[in-house]
Amino acid sequence: MKSLDIKYIGVDDLELDLFESQYPLADGVSYNSYLIMDDKIAVMDCVDKRRTDEWISSLQCELQGRKPDYLVVHHMEPDHSAGIAAFVEKYPDVTVVASARAIQMLPQFFETELAGVKTMAVKEGDVLPLGKHELTFYAAPMVHWPEVMVSYESAEKVLFSADAFGKFGALCREQEWADEACRYYINIVGKYGVQVQALLKKVSALDVEIIAPLHGPVLDENLSYYIDLYNTWSSYKPEIDGVFIAYASIYGGTARAASHMARELRNRGVNVAVADLTREDKSLVVATAFRYSKMVLAASSYDGGLFTPMHDFLYRLQIKSYQQRTVGIIENGSWAPVSGRVMREMVEKMKQVDIIEPVVTLRSTMHQADMEAIEQLVKNLCSK
Repeated sequence: MKSLDIKYIGVDDLELDLFESQYPLADGVSYNSYLIMDDKIAVMDCVDKRRTDEWISSLQCELQGRKPDYLVVHHMEPDHSAGIAAFVEKYPDVTVVASARAIQMLPQFFETELAGVKTMAVKEGDVLPLGKHELTFYAAPMVHWPEVMVSYESAEKVLFSADAFGKFGALCREQEWADEACRYYINIVGKYGVQVQALLKKVSALDVEIIAPLHGPVLDENLSYYIDLYNTWSSYKPEIDGVFIAYASIYGGTARAASHMARELRNRGVNVAVADLTREDKSLVVATAFRYSKMVLAASSYDGGLFTPMHDFLYRLQIKSYQQRTVGIIENGSWAPVSGRVMREMVEKMKQVDIIEPVVTLRSTMHQADMEAIEQLVKNLCSK
């Protein structure tokens, strides 16, 4: 943070391998917390229990003997709230400031540890004066839990954005922002695009110069870039005009067809990305599907249905509200190809997704007639 009064006191975690026990972390993650030093002192959120001792040590160092007056809890998910009990034990006179819903949740996570703690429920538009700094609160339900709020500090024009604008990756690791921010957004928050749009509308009315999220770097330059990307992702619009080919192949026949299709598309000047669903990180391929305007699904039949890596991928797209896209299908089956039917049924449950004909059917491996069918699918995709 550039401010002398608002200090970053978050911590990195390079040891956690899976975020929410499912999303791989090649470069760790940060748990962000902030400290506002004024006539009254406010601590903005806690951290995961894995790093609570380190966080409290950093906090004590910055306080220089003073005691905090408020602990502001924007979000009750344990990676941000697990340190509350240790914090209150250290500073028993503090007041916990949170939405009414968050305060109701406290006993769910801390049955007895917070007995007697002082709380202050705040709602949309409430103001917490600290001195020359003051916090105004805005409700952000389902971004991405129902109790979430964000706050705006008007003196230095800081938006404390909770999980919005967060990303995977520890701060000690240099990374390009968009890729890991998109993977984070789509997989963690992506289902709730309508609610994110509502929050962005509120943010647009504020004079924001700094965005301080709960994961990832503090954003203090070129904010329109980050806000525009969030607007694109949350409105389910494609970020990239091109085709994403996602395939799940058992013995290589489907993989060869996917590679052939990628070549045909690239020969026509199309921007193409390809992913092997049997090997690549599912959270990454889900995010990639959202970024591209069109997608081709290629998968083998399996046990009278759909090869499981593709089934898992489409299920994840469903629950993350994949929509407003164009999709082509390539199926494979040695004696009873049914994967195309299952893929169609799953895709048809998604909102405003057009399936482009023809559905290409392979028998074990790709033959000359199949290349002609793929060529027709390529033409139809390009003309859509």
